[in-house]
Amino acid sequence: MGSLRFVPLGDSYTIGTSVADAERWPNQLVARLAGDPVSLHLVGNPAVNGFASGDLIRVELPKLENLRAEFVTVQIGVNDVVQGVPDVDYSANVSLLLDSLLEVLAPDRLLCLATPDYTVTPQGAAFGQPETQRAGIMRNNEIMRGATEGRGIRFVPDVFEISQAAGADRRMLADDGLHPSGAQYGLWVDAIEPIVRELLASVP
Repeated sequence: MGSLRFVPLGDSYTIGTSVADAERWPNQLVARLAGDPVSLHLVGNPAVNGFASGDLIRVELPKLENLRAEFVTVQIGVNDVVQGVPDVDYSANVSLLLDSLLEVLAPDRLLCLATPDYTVTPQGAAFGQPETQRAGIMRNNEIMRGATEGRGIRFVPDVFEISQAAGADRRMLADDGLHPSGAQYGLWVDAIEPIVRELLASVP
């Protein structure tokens, strides 16, 4: 049995704003894989609430070397929408980010996640006109999907649909009425887990 040093990169959804550490999706994923022939060891979570793609590149990406990351996930884009980052700039940042990661990790040691739809939550309207913001999130998800497909990196689109179905179900939301609860993150892991197991099956 072995494990890979796991580092998730991202924003509030990855650091798990408003939930306990054990309820964060990276932590739940690690717990699900415990005991497998190859598992993940969470050696750090540098994600930061409010970060956009440029912030991730500037602040989080440089930390991977010291953390000696062997498996990395990326989920970034919601704050690019909230901050009004143009699509072309987001696309350029995603390309730079993924190409930088591919300089140190193989494509099967990377996984990207779609951004959820926060606009369906009770607090969603506080961060912009819902229809406009939702369209932006969908565009960024397509940008991320296209960038991963062109580089042989797996992508998890289900997160967006799961978040929309959760909607105003308070059991699926953290106490802040905006971010996912541990229960919703568990649904995300239902979609993430089988893909990660496929990727880890190639570990010698």
